[in-house]
Amino acid sequence: MNLRRPFLRLGASAVLACLLATPAWAQGKDPKKLRVALLPDENASTIIQNAQPLKEYLEKTLSKDVEIIVTTDYSSMIEAMRFGRIEVAYFGPFSYVLAKSKAPTIEPFAVGVERGSPTYQSVLIATAGGPVKSLADVRGQAFGFGDQASTSSHLAPRAHLLTKAKLDGEKDYRPVHLGTHDAVARAVQAGQVPAGALSKPILDNLMSRGTVDGSKIVQMELTAPIPNYPMVMQADLKPELKQAIRNAFLNMKDAEVLKSFRVQGFQATDDKAYDVLRETARVLKLDLGKMK
Repeated sequence: MNLRRPFLRLGASAVLACLLATPAWAQGKDPKKLRVALLPDENASTIIQNAQPLKEYLEKTLSKDVEIIVTTDYSSMIEAMRFGRIEVAYFGPFSYVLAKSKAPTIEPFAVGVERGSPTYQSVLIATAGGPVKSLADVRGQAFGFGDQASTSSHLAPRAHLLTKAKLDGEKDYRPVHLGTHDAVARAVQAGQVPAGALSKPILDNLMSRGTVDGSKIVQMELTAPIPNYPMVMQADLKPELKQAIRNAFLNMKDAEVLKSFRVQGFQATDDKAYDVLRETARVLKLDLGKMK
């Protein structure tokens, strides 16, 4: 009598069950509602209002309910992506690098293009008639940044101050983090801080809307070009859904929809495009693992 046979049959059945179950798992997640997060670089209610054409476009294109989410700050957006509470996110370049360091499987798939380029710049501004007339005058003063994880309102201008004017934020001036780009512009305009930095496209938008009076600020210098904001998705989504999301952004043509991103269109991108920001963080001696 072969005592092994029943156990062999049982083992084969278990293996067959696993094989049958694998394709369903491999298909990935296909949520009924797609949660799309936009970076909280301005007032949340304004962002959500401006993103309604985007919501309608994605719902029509993807045949899914879409919820537009604006988190309280960059850190909470990174954590939401890390723990799967959002499926798609429009990250700032450096906040994406931070998110990638905490959630290695997330995938950047598209980058905004403006005036034919997938890059933008940060602008360093000062209060008109204030004590700061040039970068050298920043020494000993307060300097307004946005969120700590912001590229154009922290990382890039901080690196610019260090490389162009030899000003170290640890000892030569007092960094003041104000949260959002528009908060920096308003604080400098009002003279609450004598100088600060934010995204040049955002400043242009604030001035065109009348939120910031261009006569009350001085635009001192622009940083080197920065890789633009990436669209990022969770890696464990259904492949067909991932391709549909990718196509929805790469084929986006409606100016009203694109307006919420302040770009003319999107082109494909990948993680390597953001290595320059990892190098900038290294020069500034920023520990990505300890940053939120």
